[in-house]
Amino acid sequence: MAGGKLTLVIDTNILLVSISDRSAFHWLYRGIIDARFSVAVTTEILDEYAEIIGQKWHPDVANDVCRTLLELPNVQRVEPSFRMNLIPDDPDDNKFADCAFAANAHYLVSNDRHYEALKTREFPAITVLTIQEFTHLVGL
Repeated sequence: MAGGKLTLVIDTNILLVSISDRSAFHWLYRGIIDARFSVAVTTEILDEYAEIIGQKWHPDVANDVCRTLLELPNVQRVEPSFRMNLIPDDPDDNKFADCAFAANAHYLVSNDRHYEALKTREFPAITVLTIQEFTHLVGL
């Protein structure tokens, strides 16, 4: 653990639902801001965050979120050395799995069913949790 914190890779669908302070999952975004968790990202992941948040919320919100993430000391920029192609049903999701492997993340948090492919693999061991499972894990 980086500084005793859990290291996470957060899929875009999870970050998106955690931004609003009206969301039941805002505690996750707040936990990132308050450095309760370490987060690993790649340039590709940040680009996807910006694109999807910009579409769903507003480009200004996307810029604010991405700028905030880049300024936080508990957000680690990762550049994976390997493209493992572990998720054949949605190749766009591979960037999150590759980041989790490269960062040695404790958890990849996503509600995307395509990550089920990782649960049957012995190597690399990437633990995927839904936001509900992660909420339970951290005792909220």
